[in-house]
Amino acid sequence: MKALLNIIWLVFGGLWLALGYFAAGIICMIFIVTIPFGIASFRMASFALWPFGRMIVDKHLKPSGWSVVGNVIWVLVAGIWIAVGHVLTAIPMFISIIGIPLGLANLKMIPVSLFPLGKQIVQTDRIEAFYEGKITK
Repeated sequence: MKALLNIIWLVFGGLWLALGYFAAGIICMIFIVTIPFGIASFRMASFALWPFGRMIVDKHLKPSGWSVVGNVIWVLVAGIWIAVGHVLTAIPMFISIIGIPLGLANLKMIPVSLFPLGKQIVQTDRIEAFYEGKITK
């Protein structure tokens, strides 16, 4: 079921979202100061490409000071606009029955679009092992 939803997601918006995040990552890689934002954009691109069956989790229980500062800068510069974009694209997806899971996946991307630093993508079937410290990726 996850594979079918991912294919439908890819066709109806996931590819364009991933390309947008990827383009933003390339732009962020131009300047040395924004490389962490570029890495986060590439992470968001991979999640936007194939979101079903994966989940965003915090890397650490207590975020580092640099990721907090970076996330504040990100929210002010781009995070709010990306989150609004996810909400606006989720609304038409909720209109049809088939689009409801796609709208939910779009809303699931809002926390990582607001605060991308200090996050990690984990397979949902490996989430317990991640929290027990048995896996790091």
